[in-house]
Amino acid sequence: MPEYRIAPEVLRENIAAALGALAQNVTLALDEVTVIVAPEHYIEAMTALRDAPQCRFDQLLDVCGVDYSAYGSPTYEERTWAGKRFAVISHLLSVELNQRVRVRVFCDDDELPSVQSLTGLWSAANWYEREAFDLYGIVFEGHNDLRRILTDYGFIGHPFRKDFPISGTVEMRYDAERQRVIYVPVSIEPREITPRVIREDKYAGFQ
Repeated sequence: MPEYRIAPEVLRENIAAALGALAQNVTLALDEVTVIVAPEHYIEAMTALRDAPQCRFDQLLDVCGVDYSAYGSPTYEERTWAGKRFAVISHLLSVELNQRVRVRVFCDDDELPSVQSLTGLWSAANWYEREAFDLYGIVFEGHNDLRRILTDYGFIGHPFRKDFPISGTVEMRYDAERQRVIYVPVSIEPREITPRVIREDKYAGFQ
């Protein structure tokens, strides 16, 4: 990897110039560049980031899902977020130019979130997209093997969604009579535990 690294402000300008109207927003915060693109321009924008001479993001480091429904709120029930619920976040690296960028695309449909798959651009997207599908229920159109990767085949729901119960909905146990593992409704009573903080005026740590 080269030792040089261009200034973040220059990187932001280079990316904005490479994407043009394909980018909804290109921001710089904490020396990190974040690009927001519309789902209909997602593949075209990612192709430009890979191929443009001033970008050359040849490696896909990560793809993950995000559920923004409780963003800025203490709980899902008190949500105040007014934007689209689900987003896909990608992190790209240019080994040649020693630079990184974050790309965010929001899914149009909150009920059936979907975006195009990046597997045609970076094969590394395969397992990342399967994980986002498994945990958030985001469908990646064009992915040729989109199935669960962390939960088991009989799992119902998507555990990283903000409205998914912390205790889950079912639990597994071995049934001696049937001689196999079975699913039964979860027996844990849902509850919210607030940590208790104890402070003592004479505690040695405060002296």
